[in-house]
Amino acid sequence: MHRRACNDRGLLVFDHTGEVIRAERLLRAAGLDVEVKGPPPQMRTGCDMVVVFELVRQVRALEVLEQGGLVPSQVVSANDVLLEPVSLFQTRRVDDRWIMVRAANMKITLDTADDRIVNISGGGCPDVPWIASKLCGLRLAEAPEPLSLGQTLCCYSLQKAFEELRRQRACGA
Repeated sequence: MHRRACNDRGLLVFDHTGEVIRAERLLRAAGLDVEVKGPPPQMRTGCDMVVVFELVRQVRALEVLEQGGLVPSQVVSANDVLLEPVSLFQTRRVDDRWIMVRAANMKITLDTADDRIVNISGGGCPDVPWIASKLCGLRLAEAPEPLSLGQTLCCYSLQKAFEELRRQRACGA
């Protein structure tokens, strides 16, 4: 999604994280440009994620969701809430050698000397240790995407951190 003014975007709010994940998949499969972000503080519900979409595509987005049997609890213009949605990511560099990206409760750490994944941590899902064993030691460019290995909320969050880490490395971070 390209950088746009706040009033060019809408927010799809859902009650459950699983609905956000499903909405993102449905909308991307339909060719819509969407991002998952944290909601502005005044919109926080039980789910700490919203789907950000191009406001001019609202009718199409709602059609796609309806066809998929999914209805958001709220649809608002980002301008209406007067705040930008917040990034799901936190990035920390350690000694100019390691870079750690956190998405929700999952963290992935990379050794920038050789682009190897050195640690995966966080979450409480039972597949996290297994996924970590499959990814740690691999170069970022060669590692399989976490969602190809699992389907839990932790795996989804790790996928987001993995994508952000790849984006940052491609930009020279």
